[in-house]
Amino acid sequence: MALAFDEFGRPFVIIKEQDQKVRLRGLDAQKANIASGMAVSRILRTSLGPKGMDKMLQSPDGDVTTTNDGATILEQMDVDNQIAKLLVELSRSQDYEIGDGTTGVVVLAGALLEQAQKLLERGIHPIRVAEGYETASRIAVENLEKIAQRFDFGVNNIEPLVQTCMTTLSSKIVNRCKRSLAEISVKAVLAVADLERKDVNLDLIKVEGKVGGKLEDTELIYGILVDKEMSHPQMPKQIEDAKIAILTCPFEPPKPKTKHKMDIDTVEKFQTLRKQEQQYFNNMVQKCKGVGATLVICQWGFDDEANHLLMHRDLPAVRWVGGVELELIAIATGGRIVPRFEELTPEKLGKAGLVREKAFGTTKDRMLYVEHCANSRAVTIFIRGGNKMMVEETKRSIHDALLLLIDIRELSSMLSGHLQML
Repeated sequence: MALAFDEFGRPFVIIKEQDQKVRLRGLDAQKANIASGMAVSRILRTSLGPKGMDKMLQSPDGDVTTTNDGATILEQMDVDNQIAKLLVELSRSQDYEIGDGTTGVVVLAGALLEQAQKLLERGIHPIRVAEGYETASRIAVENLEKIAQRFDFGVNNIEPLVQTCMTTLSSKIVNRCKRSLAEISVKAVLAVADLERKDVNLDLIKVEGKVGGKLEDTELIYGILVDKEMSHPQMPKQIEDAKIAILTCPFEPPKPKTKHKMDIDTVEKFQTLRKQEQQYFNNMVQKCKGVGATLVICQWGFDDEANHLLMHRDLPAVRWVGGVELELIAIATGGRIVPRFEELTPEKLGKAGLVREKAFGTTKDRMLYVEHCANSRAVTIFIRGGNKMMVEETKRSIHDALLLLIDIRELSSMLSGHLQML
């Protein structure tokens, strides 16, 4: 290799023996593409099935992920070959459409490519091979429909759904608790299913995890779990028949949008300013108390002055709650998100039978449970595990199980017919 310059002084590289390099064509190109696909398939082959091993992946940032989920493995692999990228897309589309079987489709595709290579070496044209696979696929689907069995199920008979869900959890690291996790997944899907529209909104199922405890402590909450606590330690930890004001406006004095400067050079001016700010807080708290709110959930924060005043006025509050969680709380409690205090009315309050703050063991971790909501079509699966890796892998396993249940032809027309499964 040598460095040269063109007439404009720009450098370019001259590679020796460049004239001897040729583009792959014909059977050689097909073999090279098949080899790339088979290489990806061989990587995932050892993680397939109940006896499959987990893969440990390290990102460029040093983060370590341990999983046997095919979509997750391929997502984090650095793949350059275009044929190998097609298999990555295959696994991704399987995860998007079905949720489970992301490893199996890649391994199956690799096996088909391996058999296709033998046919190509015998001189069979690739189009003929593709047509043969299309014919085989059609025959296989027809045969599956013949050997399929029908199972009746309903709200009071969820055992067929649980058995189906257990099949996707058998090959995961959580297989020792597959029965309890399958029951939790089925109950969560049935809780949010819209029977009239025959639809299941996966966004209504929130999957939350916290390190600590054991996998058996995983539970289904018919409500919303928020990774927050009461803003003041002396506020009540349990509120029954709560009427919740869901706010996206902060508990603080309004800030002028113009540049300003205020000089405070006497104690009287400071006292006047402090009284004025306190009056703002009093008006805000009074508006919440006036409409009958017994709990305030705010998207933004508030300072110690407002926090102290809320505690003395017996109005429990939670601050810094995310926008997605606010929407789920509003859906579950039947409340409305209020952007300004002036728009707060009794009709916009959410209702929950019980709001409680729960501490975990001897740690300082606390979370807020919003249960027995007016509209229980929003649920939370709360996952526990001994370490972060276990919690994250359980989340992926639960996600696969939920998607599998939803894809059983939308729960077989939402409990109105039969479930057809293998």
